[in-house]
Amino acid sequence: MPGREIINLQVGQAGNQVGESFWNALLLEHGLDQSGAYVGTNPLQTARLDVYFTEVAHTNSQSKYVPRSIQVDLEAGVCNRLKSGPLGKLFRPDTYVTGNSGAGNNWAKGFYTEGAELVDALMDATRLQTENADTLQGFQVIHSLGGGTGSGLGSLMLSKLREEYPDRMLATFSVLPSPKVSETVVEPYNAMLSIHQLLDSCDLTVCIDNEALYNITTGMLKIKQPGFSDLNGLISKVMCGVSTSLRFPGQLNGDLRKFCTNLIPFPRLHFLMPSYAPFHDARTQAWQGTSIPELTAALFDRKNLLVACDPRFGRYLTATAIFRGKIASREAEYAVHDLQKRNSHNFVEWIPDNISVSLVSVPPVGQKQAAIALANSTSIQEVFQRSLEGFSAMFKRRAFLHWYTEEGMDVMEFSEAESNTKDLIAEYQQYQEASADVDYEEEQEEQEEEGQAFEEEQQLI
Repeated sequence: MPGREIINLQVGQAGNQVGESFWNALLLEHGLDQSGAYVGTNPLQTARLDVYFTEVAHTNSQSKYVPRSIQVDLEAGVCNRLKSGPLGKLFRPDTYVTGNSGAGNNWAKGFYTEGAELVDALMDATRLQTENADTLQGFQVIHSLGGGTGSGLGSLMLSKLREEYPDRMLATFSVLPSPKVSETVVEPYNAMLSIHQLLDSCDLTVCIDNEALYNITTGMLKIKQPGFSDLNGLISKVMCGVSTSLRFPGQLNGDLRKFCTNLIPFPRLHFLMPSYAPFHDARTQAWQGTSIPELTAALFDRKNLLVACDPRFGRYLTATAIFRGKIASREAEYAVHDLQKRNSHNFVEWIPDNISVSLVSVPPVGQKQAAIALANSTSIQEVFQRSLEGFSAMFKRRAFLHWYTEEGMDVMEFSEAESNTKDLIAEYQQYQEASADVDYEEEQEEQEEEGQAFEEEQQLI
């Protein structure tokens, strides 16, 4: 079966840095060197290379694989570093779209002024990539919601993609700001305005936040002073894991649409929490064993989540567990079923079989087995609540608003974003409290009323 293509767009400084880490991991998994030439030995590595790469024939009869990716930033610094770095020969030169001034951590600059000037060039570069794809399944966007470019230009780009490709899937890997690991004071504004746009523009959002990344690197990996490369490495592990069943032959979730169908019961509730196992300190890895039940338990443990919230205070609507390596399907399904049975109070009972299990025989580089989970849990409202509190505290006093209104933005947009996020939190709360029995009784009453009405009509006839 030919792979269905995905176009990757990395936006802003954080998006491009995470993207670089992601492509490095992808090259290793598919046996490619840093110029895109195949040096691997496993035929599974090339079976679905065309999902993320375009094959280009070279003069010396060896094929070269070029990423189907576009690098976007409102200042050229990070993109220039990419061009002159180890991956400089990998990307096509016409896939870099950069401005000159930057967004100055201002969402309105990215969405209305600086970003609006760049968006046409960005859409042209995207069209060039889509025209070369045979069966495009969708787009994958990597961006941060705290700065100006990833949030503002990222939101503008998503709305343009939704307009132009309404029938294609739009997935984002969004790095959410966290008050404990904050770089700019207006992060809550940028994040809330972005969430407001993500609700309507995109099909699936994998949420990642810096606080959880720091907790994993310092607590579980024992890195005393983690740098961006350590944090980006964690994100790329999850991104590779999530895309595994798209890139290698597997038993389930062969494309993005199936992924979304299994995970998203209501269109607005498309914010997912990723987790990864095992996380080991490199020095103790040789002494660590990983049984399938241990891997499964770790996936649903708060410590392994890449979002700083506690799943015990919410309920799982749906989840998917992807196991990588030589793992028996019966063993994996039994471990997941057993975990769900023992923690049944944490799963909504009105969605039967709400954990799907996917198996891929190719393990991550340097590991024998690993597992990745994406969970749609009502506990993610905690993340939105945190952003909402920071936002409301400033917006009440109209702090920093002039930076946004000077770019032509209306204050009403802030109010809309606030109420939209409040509605989202209320929706999560509503489905967390919903039970199967009440709905069943209501349904029975409706059916009885419909039956009585039908009998009365028959008597009249």
